[in-house]
Amino acid sequence: MASDSSTLFGDVQISFWIPTAALTAALAIKLPSIVRMWRDPLLRAVGGLLLFACAVFVFAAPSTIAWTNRVTGVPNISAPWVYSLITALCASWLLLIIAWRNGLANRSAATRRATRWVVSVYVGVVIALWVLFALADTPVERLRDLDTYYATTPFMREQILLYLLAHTVACTITARLIWNWIRTDGLDAWLRWGLRFLGVGYATNLLFDASKLTAVFARWTGHDLDWLSTDLAPAAACVSASLVAVGFILPHTGQYLHEHWRIRLRHRRLRTLSALMRSVTGGREPFTLRGTAELRLIRRETFIRDALLQVSRHLDENLRGRSYDAALALGREPARAEALAATVMLLDAIDTRQRSPEADASPSGPDTAYLLREIQAVSRALRHPDDIEAVRTRAAAPAESTRA
Repeated sequence: MASDSSTLFGDVQISFWIPTAALTAALAIKLPSIVRMWRDPLLRAVGGLLLFACAVFVFAAPSTIAWTNRVTGVPNISAPWVYSLITALCASWLLLIIAWRNGLANRSAATRRATRWVVSVYVGVVIALWVLFALADTPVERLRDLDTYYATTPFMREQILLYLLAHTVACTITARLIWNWIRTDGLDAWLRWGLRFLGVGYATNLLFDASKLTAVFARWTGHDLDWLSTDLAPAAACVSASLVAVGFILPHTGQYLHEHWRIRLRHRRLRTLSALMRSVTGGREPFTLRGTAELRLIRRETFIRDALLQVSRHLDENLRGRSYDAALALGREPARAEALAATVMLLDAIDTRQRSPEADASPSGPDTAYLLREIQAVSRALRHPDDIEAVRTRAAAPAESTRA
């Protein structure tokens, strides 16, 4: 039987390894956090889910089924083994939902009771699967259509129905609770999208169950709808697993990329102010080709802050106040006016320092905390020299008229 099916499941086998690769990638991404915070029940549940999901697709591939049967010497022993992995996966879904809903801080009696209930029920299902297989007569190896081929065989019939019902119940509960969670306020955007993929993935799993159960019921009534079990159900399972993998990967990867982009953007926006500070220090910020984005940002911010301290003695708070009023008079928003005022004050301090370099020996001056906090806004303001000149001119007008 293995020989005539080898030409049939070549393409199907490829589809089994695609979700396996996606699930393995999700597990690899989550693994460092799982190892580091193993006591967190949520992370343990995620790790167990991804591990069992990978195992299901590895051992459900037709080539692996044939290998397992051959190594053990027991025809179709892969059936209870794969069914057990699927059942363990179902339990991990429910344990994940329990951990998600309650978290590490809320280990109430109800939570522990729900956890014990899930574990005991699904362990019982696994034991029943093996007992039923031991009682059944399955001499003919089936690599792709075992569920329908043995749908009417005593004990195998009950085994197949048991794992499908356990899978359907777990999938229905998980999908419903995830869709309820998506509607919760205050979720991070990346987490919300990840939950959407998880919800669609678990809902797609119901198509797997419906296809399998329909094909089995058809056999019971003397009809042949085997294609639902051999073709549609595996395709639905592969799509579902891929969506679930994306659901786990997306929040982690999305948040990482967003944070990485934010750091790079912050580093790039400080380029103008960093270039200006070179005229103060006579040097430039340290640079390493292999430095991370975080390290480069820290070095640029440190370089700017050190340079600002060198000109702090020459900062004119009165000029900043006049510049702020001038910017407001020119129609700028308060936040924009503050940035322009600080920029005018900084440029004036640098000019004063360059005219009186000997003043560096006495570094006392106004508090620079405001300027140190606003380096991003000041750097952005420096890219608009026309605005700076307009504010500087208007701020200087009252002083000139008073002297006149």
